[in-house]
Amino acid sequence: MAKLILSLNGVVQGEFALEKERTTVGRRPDNDIQIDNLAVSGKHALIITILDDSFLEDLGSTNGTYVNGKLIKKQALRNGDILTIGKHELKYINEHATADDEQFEKTLIIRPSSVSSAIAAAQAAKQAGVAPAPSTPPESKSQHNASIMPLGSLTVLNGPIAGKELELTKALITLGKPGVQVAVISRRPQGYFLTHIESDGDGQRYPLINGQPIGPRAYALRNSDVIELAGIKMEFSLNK
Repeated sequence: MAKLILSLNGVVQGEFALEKERTTVGRRPDNDIQIDNLAVSGKHALIITILDDSFLEDLGSTNGTYVNGKLIKKQALRNGDILTIGKHELKYINEHATADDEQFEKTLIIRPSSVSSAIAAAQAAKQAGVAPAPSTPPESKSQHNASIMPLGSLTVLNGPIAGKELELTKALITLGKPGVQVAVISRRPQGYFLTHIESDGDGQRYPLINGQPIGPRAYALRNSDVIELAGIKMEFSLNK
C-alpha cells in the first residue's frame, strides 16, 4: 500500500497510509494529514489514489506545492517522490507505482487534444501493454474474480467518430481533456468505477452519468450508463 512519510528538517514526524481514494493535506485539523504550520494553507493539497497510482493536486495554496523541487498544480506521483508543503516534506513510498512518465503515458493515460486522438491513444496503449497471464502461481481470489468479470467497453455517441468502441482492458484509464475535464475509469474485482480527477474553473464540474453529476466519490458503472465528459458522450457496456 502507498504511504507518505512526513518529516521536518530531516526528522520524521509521522507515516500515513494512503488507504482512501481522496486524502487531504493542510493546516486545519479536519485534514487527513494535518501539518500545523503557518506556511501551510488550511486546505493545501489533495491526493487521489486509485489502484496502484496516486495523483497530487494543489488546492490553490498560498505558498504552492512542490514535487522534487518543482512547483506543480497536478501531477502523477512516482515511488520516492519528495512533496514539499511549506517547510515540511512528504516522501511518497509505493513500489507498485508506475515506473516512469513515459510508461505512465503509454499504458494508463489518455491525454487527448481531440476525441479522435483519444481513441487512437487508447488503441495504441491497448496494443502496447497487454501481456499473457502466467499459468503459475495459482490466482488469488481477487485475481480470479477480475478474470471472470465481464469486460467493459465504451461506445462514443456523438461527434465525428460516433460509433467507435473502446474496450476497457486496462486496470486504470484516464479519459478527457487536461485543463478541461478529466476522470478515471478503474477496473476492480467488484466492477468498473468512474472517479472525477479535475475540471476547469473551481474543479468541481463533475462528469455526468445519465445526465446527473457523479460527485466526488467513485461511481460504480452499470450496463448502458451514459457518461458525459469534456463534451464527449459515451455509453458503458458490459460484454456478456
